[in-house]
Amino acid sequence: MKKLNERQKKWIERTVSNNRSYKLYLYNRFFLFLVLVLAQIVGYVWLAYLFAYNSRIGLAVQLAVGILEIIVLFYLINKNDRPSVKLNWILLILLVPIVGVPMYLLYGEGRPTRLMNRKILRAKEENNARWEEIYGQTEIPEAQTREEAIGRYLAQSAEYPLYRDGEIVYYKSGEEMFPAMKEALKSAEKYILIEYFIIAHGKMWQEMLSILLEKAAQGVQVRIIYDDFGCMMTLPPNYEKYLESLHENIRCMTFNDVVPIFAVRMNNRDHRKILVVDGKTAFTGGINLADEYIGEIRRFGYWKDSGVKITGNAVRSFVKMFFYIWNAFYKTKEDIGEYLPVETENDGGRYALNDKKICIQPYDDSPFDRVSVGETVYLDIINRASRYVYIFTPYLVLDDSLRSALCLAALRGVDVRIVTPAIPDKKTIFRLTRANYGILLKAGVKIYEYTPGFIHAKSMVSDDECAVVGTINFDYRSLYLHFENAVYFSGCEAVMAVKKDCEETFAVSKKCTPENTKRNLFGRLIDSLLRVFETLF
Repeated sequence: MKKLNERQKKWIERTVSNNRSYKLYLYNRFFLFLVLVLAQIVGYVWLAYLFAYNSRIGLAVQLAVGILEIIVLFYLINKNDRPSVKLNWILLILLVPIVGVPMYLLYGEGRPTRLMNRKILRAKEENNARWEEIYGQTEIPEAQTREEAIGRYLAQSAEYPLYRDGEIVYYKSGEEMFPAMKEALKSAEKYILIEYFIIAHGKMWQEMLSILLEKAAQGVQVRIIYDDFGCMMTLPPNYEKYLESLHENIRCMTFNDVVPIFAVRMNNRDHRKILVVDGKTAFTGGINLADEYIGEIRRFGYWKDSGVKITGNAVRSFVKMFFYIWNAFYKTKEDIGEYLPVETENDGGRYALNDKKICIQPYDDSPFDRVSVGETVYLDIINRASRYVYIFTPYLVLDDSLRSALCLAALRGVDVRIVTPAIPDKKTIFRLTRANYGILLKAGVKIYEYTPGFIHAKSMVSDDECAVVGTINFDYRSLYLHFENAVYFSGCEAVMAVKKDCEETFAVSKKCTPENTKRNLFGRLIDSLLRVFETLF
């Protein structure tokens, strides 16, 4: 990675300090990106037209596309995949083969590139080997209880252990969690790990950066990952180099640099939110490092989110998550053994509920394994629920499995409640979210729209027994295309804190009914068309 010269460094400092020119530049950057992408689309369509319909070789091109269309269709029909996803692509290819076939070849599989795959697999294997040297092989629990059943799955499929010690604290807003994050940062003695989808210039990040610089000067090692696409509208180019220029103990990388071209790898974003301090404390949830998350600025009304703080042995799972991305893509590898904490004595958890055994199990989800760990956990909780399931999600773009599970749970008498935003951040996704209301309401699912503003939280709680808080939305991108993380927990007071937050949120939200969500004929037609292609968004 090339170092910044003084002129570049001063330019970045001036850009981020001048809020007006900073935002103007970012908007222009994003606008340029959109223009270049649009130019490619127009170019592809024009070339396709010339070759297929306005050239001497047009018939040959049409024949080639037709043969390729048949091959792709047979492949899709025989593919072991979700029916709704296959149907979306089949319809697109049949209706517009000259566009549908290339789009499927580029984006249809939803996999990272081979190079990305190789790097991640290599980093995972090396980190797992080092993990086993220190802690031994991950124990696979016997599935005798509800938490042990999902714990066994996560230990086998995601390779993250179930822990019976430590503490987990739930925060119902960014304003509540941010002071705890700063306190943890100030206590750092060895290292700080930061991995976020969005980092934005403002009060939240400036306060954190001030602490990071102070700690780096004290010898604390700081490692930062941010997603380049997620930060395209919030940070200037080369910001990672700028951060590294501030102190030799700070190292930073961007995940999956944005390029304004059609590329398979642009499908896969790092949507995770992880903060780890000394292997003793970890934070995760929906909260990014931007001012709307702590109530400093208003976007789409009040921005509601949630997060958790974890202490104890479970924190080391977050260390493992962080370094399989870091060691896969950063210019120099690091020994994860230097960051993994010494195992502490199992104290049974300080916040156990009703003498139950506490259970804390962090996990992640990535697109390269072709298994949606996040969706499996959600489905398990919904399918095992006997009394209630409460859900927060900003996007409700469901596939067949989740839609059926929610409807069946409601039909068998489970109190299923979902909170979505009343004020959208993305109008098309908001329309798709509402397009799912009809069938859910008919089955007895209760849907609430958060009227104070936008709810960005991604959480689920069930039966006073278990909960999940993390970064995983109820949409196809989050479940199948992005790198995500969450934590499953049960038998602790944090479960009841999630439930209380849900009940308070229901009270300030609008309950949706068939009457107040009724659409005219044209609206129903638009929604039906959107639902046909919902897994392509």
